[in-house]
Amino acid sequence: MLRLPGSRSLSEFRLARLLEQLRAVAPGVRSLDARFVHFAELGGELDAAERSLLERLLEYGPRDEAPAPTSPGLELWVVPRLGTISPWSSKATDIAHVCGLSKVERLERGVAYRVGGDPDALASSTGAIAEALHDRMTQAVLRRVEDAERLFDEAEPSPSKSIDVLGGGREALLEADRALGLALAPDEIDYLVENFRQLGRNPRDVELMMFAQANSEHCRHKIFRADWIIDGEVQDHALFDMIRNTTRQSPDGVLSAYHDNSAVMAGNDASRFFPDPETRVYAAHSEPVHVLMKVETHNHPTAISPYPGAATGSGGEIRDEGATGRGSKPKAGLTGFSVSNLRIPGALLPWEEDEEKEAETGSREARPARIASALDIMLEGPIGAAAFNNEYGRPALCGYFRSYEEKVPGPAGEEVRGYHKPIMLAGGLGSIRPQAVEKAAIPAGAPLVVLGGPAMLIGLGGGAASSVESGASQADLDFASVQRDNAEMQRRCQEVIDRCVALGDQSPILSIHDVGAGGLANALPELVDDAERGARFELRAIPNDEPGMSPLELWCNESQERYVLALEPGGLER
Repeated sequence: MLRLPGSRSLSEFRLARLLEQLRAVAPGVRSLDARFVHFAELGGELDAAERSLLERLLEYGPRDEAPAPTSPGLELWVVPRLGTISPWSSKATDIAHVCGLSKVERLERGVAYRVGGDPDALASSTGAIAEALHDRMTQAVLRRVEDAERLFDEAEPSPSKSIDVLGGGREALLEADRALGLALAPDEIDYLVENFRQLGRNPRDVELMMFAQANSEHCRHKIFRADWIIDGEVQDHALFDMIRNTTRQSPDGVLSAYHDNSAVMAGNDASRFFPDPETRVYAAHSEPVHVLMKVETHNHPTAISPYPGAATGSGGEIRDEGATGRGSKPKAGLTGFSVSNLRIPGALLPWEEDEEKEAETGSREARPARIASALDIMLEGPIGAAAFNNEYGRPALCGYFRSYEEKVPGPAGEEVRGYHKPIMLAGGLGSIRPQAVEKAAIPAGAPLVVLGGPAMLIGLGGGAASSVESGASQADLDFASVQRDNAEMQRRCQEVIDRCVALGDQSPILSIHDVGAGGLANALPELVDDAERGARFELRAIPNDEPGMSPLELWCNESQERYVLALEPGGLER
């Protein structure tokens, strides 16, 4: 392994902010330095010219004339989680190969932190400092830089596991429910026990996880579809029926609603600017430009980890727009946040009482430590949402923010009501061509494609996690359910969709869905269920940057920036 130093990894502003965060958990910290460090796995020794070329490729970022500090301090190296391949690695390795560096099998990047301060204080606070310096879902902390060699270890695929329902009965399934964070309802557990007993076999963990995601409140909207009973009388319409009733009463101009990834209304004739499929020359094309729209929430991930939660909320909504019909074009976005009282330190408002004191006196239930405060959500969440929109290339033009908290009478006396679990709203508008509004029928033999980034062990069980009360699940499962964003990859996917849509009636895309809650375990079955067909899936053919994943992890992870497509037979060759 070859190790090459890089430039500063943080701006002065971000470095100062991180230093403040470190001092909050480790008062003995006095200084902080952060610099990129690059690791290269080589298939052979580089000659002088190749080494010089690689060093030039890795010279990026602001020029820094100041040498790295050499004074004693705590040194930590933050690298991609061991056993994974980072998005940066994929891009950098591709660039190295294009430049003729065939001996470079893979590049990876980490950040070398040097924390200055009292040695005894730093030694006692190493764990807290390491926790503040990395995202444990995507990164690892090394105490020795030599351990970075483990970045290039290749893990063997893990096997699936069997749950002994035949021997252990309902208790075995309850234990699996707790361990995997399935959030199964009692009637669902009874249903599974009964049916697997009838089948005469035990379920695999991947089957249970898939069932939990597909049947979660997040995906099924069981509350909105449930019977609506007022004063003991069953009403004619459920909540969803009431919502849909507006369209039934006023259907004019509605081209698609309540059955696709976003709704579509009729637009006016206008000019669309895209390349001619034959000449590849951009030109204006006059045709009806229909308008699509979508609004959704991403509350649970934003409550756990505000920046990535809000970023992937916006990213998921953009994918919903792009995956409408046979493919469409996201145009403009909105974001919104509803939170409880902010309680800004040193600037408490008259109606804001001290949260900790209220928890001590019992007038307020203590907020779980892993749930972000309203202030943290508003400091990080809007930046995450705006960053994804900007990096993807879609302006976020609209938004809102409100805080609300009130003491009200409750069944057990006075209680506090507010947006303790925040509402993170993501929405947008886009355009779609007339021939792409409705998904086409999928014939037998049609190839199914996963388009986008590789699978990684990120966002496992998000559909189920979003369906339980915040703080009610285990901390590790809460963090595991939060996805991570890669706006550049999503932009690449949209370019593929755009080129297919430009072909008009000749587009090879028959149907498209985005990959969201539940991962491929939800997206691919949804794709084929729309066509009333079955399908054969080859799990190990899925693009995968974490080879050690089990079938459950590979099938159900929620790695972002992915779509599933059904193509016409022969569409792959096109």
